[in-house]
Amino acid sequence: MSSPSVSILMPVRNAANTLRETLESIQSQTLIDFELIAVNDGSDDDTSNILHAYSTNDKRIKAVDIVNGGIIKALNHGLALCRSNFVARMDADDLLHPKRLEMQLQHLQDNPRLSITSCLAKPFPHNSYNKGFHRYVDWLNSLTTSLEISRDIFVESPVPHPSVMLRKQELESLGGYQDYGWAEDYDLWLRYFIAGKQISKIPKVLLYWRDHPNRTSRTDSRYSVENFLKAKAYYLLRGPVLNRDNIIIWGAGQMGKRISKHLIRSEAPVSIFLDINPKKIGQKLRGRPICSADQLPNLWKQSARPIVLVSVGSHGARKLIRDQMQEWGFNETEDYWCVA
Repeated sequence: MSSPSVSILMPVRNAANTLRETLESIQSQTLIDFELIAVNDGSDDDTSNILHAYSTNDKRIKAVDIVNGGIIKALNHGLALCRSNFVARMDADDLLHPKRLEMQLQHLQDNPRLSITSCLAKPFPHNSYNKGFHRYVDWLNSLTTSLEISRDIFVESPVPHPSVMLRKQELESLGGYQDYGWAEDYDLWLRYFIAGKQISKIPKVLLYWRDHPNRTSRTDSRYSVENFLKAKAYYLLRGPVLNRDNIIIWGAGQMGKRISKHLIRSEAPVSIFLDINPKKIGQKLRGRPICSADQLPNLWKQSARPIVLVSVGSHGARKLIRDQMQEWGFNETEDYWCVA
């Protein structure tokens, strides 16, 4: 049997309320040479019956049942069954633009050095307006090029998992999906980044991303702020701060305090915190002095290989700090990284 042009990988658990709409969205693709590997992960609603009914009528749909192994096991199980080297991720509560598979396949074929292609996302339904989710999607959609995505990869997960198409062999060579206790998709993007791989987006809305209270990012502890900080620290130590002799953290608030905890526990050379709050300047945080941010140009000269981690989470602060760093002549992703 010849391989399809694209394999769609879709883990499913208790998605009976949205699954039919998603499957019909997949069946409406302009690229018809695909297979859908739908892995039912121990659902106790009507999910399995729906999948098997659709697979009976459409041989492109392969329904696979496993016993509640969790998202990572379901993803790896399904990945092994994908016959195409081009694998598109999909979730069972979202919708696709009719040309998504066609456009993303063409994008990867036209750009052999590109590892992952994504797209813009549009939240729905409109009557479920979560301001935080919409701000996050606006930020996601502002990052389209490989440079923009890599620049902001330690700020937050820069790519929606159900929006991507990637190369199966490359994913397998990087170890597939792995379980470190934090979000499996963010872990994957960070591993691609550390390996020097390129991720970019087609600047067009090709994913309609459903917002609802039971989203995994709201119910699974893997997606907690603390676990995201653990992931950031783990890969910062293996990438941007590797072989640096001095880590300066800009931000003595909650975000700076929390990420520094994980770095210091790993014996990273965190020496100084910077802040603009006069009440904090002159104090100590985790035994390190808090200095005025204005002192950075002089502090920078005291080390051979320093790096600044900008960890200020307040709205609008990242742009202000980036503007100041540029004025002082610092280069982002060389001299400093934004991590909040």
